[in-house]
Amino acid sequence: MLTKIVRRWTAGLIGCLLVWAAVGYADDTGVIPPSAKDPHYTDVGFFDIHICHWPDRPMFYMLVFSTTQFERVQEVEVLKPDGEALCKLDLGRYNVKQKTGSPEKRVFITQLPVGAGAADGWYKARIRLTDGRVYGAEDYVRIERMALADKGLSPPDAAENVALPKELRWGAVPTARYYKVFVFDKWDDGKKVFESKLLTEPALSLPDGVLQPGGWYAWRVHGRDINEDIELGDFNHGSLTGEFQFTVAQ
Repeated sequence: MLTKIVRRWTAGLIGCLLVWAAVGYADDTGVIPPSAKDPHYTDVGFFDIHICHWPDRPMFYMLVFSTTQFERVQEVEVLKPDGEALCKLDLGRYNVKQKTGSPEKRVFITQLPVGAGAADGWYKARIRLTDGRVYGAEDYVRIERMALADKGLSPPDAAENVALPKELRWGAVPTARYYKVFVFDKWDDGKKVFESKLLTEPALSLPDGVLQPGGWYAWRVHGRDINEDIELGDFNHGSLTGEFQFTVAQ
């Protein structure tokens, strides 16, 4: 019996070491490895990088770390595939997300230009806690620029006095598999009045009541390549259009 237990324990240990080596942790002394099922997840939070294309700025990294244990997090450093430092996340910039009955979650977001020579590969996060422990997470990044969803618009940009639209449409982006649409009320200081779920087609059917006769609206389209991939995370590359505006007839 003892021999069988030792064999099982040894086999399990070898399996863990193989998983850690596959994502680059075998030689990182003192770093607590991420989940064996998904290297973006650790016991203290979730790490991801997006490659973003917006119309008014150069392509940039959007680095994201979310956690409910934010009071214990001292530092999050991100390393490039060659092991050189990319940056440290700005822990002073975050969004708060909280569901009823769940603890507060903070989503730390840092944006950084994608410089010349940026490489594909595994980007590593080192999450240092106030007690000195360091957790590791990884995201595989492909440096790609996604086109903007700014063609074939319906209603067209700057259209005036259109009949109350039942849907918004745009031309498909070749590398996008999903879209999300944001609608804003320009009469109400640009307040966001609608955010869609992920869409698999380049069209949004508008729920009743989102738009009103006599309204002045803007909308933006976010394209993304994937959704919740084990290797590439929430998504790898995405694009966000500027505002398209229209007014609705009375």
